[in-house]
Amino acid sequence: MSFVFKTAVKTNKEVTNLTTKKIKIMALINPHINFNGNAEEAFTFYKSVFGGEFAKIIRFKDLASPEFRVAEKEENKIMHIALPIGKSNMLMANDVPEIMGKTNENENRSKIVISAESKEEADKLFNGLSVGGQIEGPIGDSPWGSYFGCFRDKYGIEWIVEFDPKYSGKI
Repeated sequence: MSFVFKTAVKTNKEVTNLTTKKIKIMALINPHINFNGNAEEAFTFYKSVFGGEFAKIIRFKDLASPEFRVAEKEENKIMHIALPIGKSNMLMANDVPEIMGKTNENENRSKIVISAESKEEADKLFNGLSVGGQIEGPIGDSPWGSYFGCFRDKYGIEWIVEFDPKYSGKI
């Protein structure tokens, strides 16, 4: 993706186009979550809130081969699942095989941030995703001018939902 920016200078009521600069914007960032065997349950819940259909579901048994053996108890666990979110993002996940150990479900180093397009959408997403979870900051007007709330969902994933009426979606 790229944007074209034009730089202009105004002198004596005349605008002169000095340069046209094409700036390349980095590819999209899409969150990926590791689960302890409940990725499908969590993503079915996320799908009920966001809507849409899964772009992809791959189970461990789908990749089983003599070179890639899969334990019977892990055959139906999720190797990869993807749910389109919004206009161009994807929420992705997998189940971590038991042989690799447990995922820390109470980590607090990362959050998934949703930039809503309206207060109504922010409320819908906040209220839907936080069901059964722990609200850390109720959704409402923030001191910095946005409509903001944060919570840990029932699967231990931390979310921030925000609507900023001043943000136009443009860089």
